Amino acid sequence: MLDGWFQDNAGPEALAAVAAVAAALAPETHVLPARFDAAEAVRAAAYLITNSESAAFHLERLRHRAAEFDPDTRDRFLAGALLPAAWVSRAQRVRHWGLHQALALFRSVDILIAAATPCPAPPGGSKLLRLAGRDLPLRPNLGLLAQPFSAIGLPVTTVPVFASGSLPIGVQIIAAPWREDQSLRVARFLEAAGVAVAHAPRPMTPAIPAPAQMATTLP
Repeated sequence: MLDGWFQDNAGPEALAAVAAVAAALAPETHVLPARFDAAEAVRAAAYLITNSESAAFHLERLRHRAAEFDPDTRDRFLAGALLPAAWVSRAQRVRHWGLHQALALFRSVDILIAAATPCPAPPGGSKLLRLAGRDLPLRPNLGLLAQPFSAIGLPVTTVPVFASGSLPIGVQIIAAPWREDQSLRVARFLEAAGVAVAHAPRPMTPAIPAPAQMATTLP
């Protein structure tokens, strides 16, 4: 169970969800605290790399159709286009270093668990995320707990846990490279134990009437 940075950047609902998963696993295995101290640096590196790569991919569109981009996304891509190549190269080295730091953890554990997001799904239209006494921009920070692992390419299964409140929160089950089987096996166990529960979505009311309900006027 990852602590340190992953607990410092998780709200009470996220901590409760991780605790529920740990409690379910405890009778079957040893649940130990673990620290991935490279996480914050890897996340920063990933931010530089993804912005640089996104800017390169969309550069022609930015030049000729910039107004069609979401303003926040456009600004992020433009910033990525201006990054010095040396910064991106250094970020790639940090990512590689972070992978080796993560691999070292798997010498003593089979899987890692951590919250996927700091909080449950925020209300629509929210712009800020309240975390550790600070108001942070929502969009770039909602995935801060998942980004370190996606950046270094570890297999992750995220399961929904209703630990508190009416909305679920995701818990990451992180495995070593090429060990998706372990991550999926733990997810299946949590589902069978009733800890990870996915409710079927309610059908949405169509915004446009079905063809049989639409009035037709013939010439």
